[in-house]
Amino acid sequence: MGWLQGILGGVVGAEALSVVKGYLEKHGGFDGVVAELEKTGYGQQVKSWISTGPNLPISADDIKQALGSEKLKEIAASTGIPLDKAADYLAQHLPAAIDKATPDGKPPVA
Repeated sequence: MGWLQGILGGVVGAEALSVVKGYLEKHGGFDGVVAELEKTGYGQQVKSWISTGPNLPISADDIKQALGSEKLKEIAASTGIPLDKAADYLAQHLPAAIDKATPDGKPPVA
C-alpha cells in the first residue's frame, strides 16, 4: 500500500496514517473497504469519495456503526490508539485517502 503513504504521508501524522493503513490492510484493501462501507449503508458517501465531485462527510459514529465494535477494537488495538480516536482518524482521513487514490474515479493499482 505504498500509494497510501504517498497520498497521506505528508498530510497527516503517523498515528492517523497507521490507523487508515491498518484498516485498509486488514479489511481487504481498497476494494474490501469500499465494499464493506457500501454494504453497511454508506455507499453514497463512498461513491462521492471515488467520484470527481465533492466528498460527503462521514462521522466517527458512522464509522463505529459501519465497522462494528469488534473491527474497530481490532484496529485500535493493533495501532495502540484508543477506540474513539481511531474512529475519529478514520472519519477524518479515510474520505481523503480514497478520494486522492481515485482521481479519475478508478481504484488504485496495488
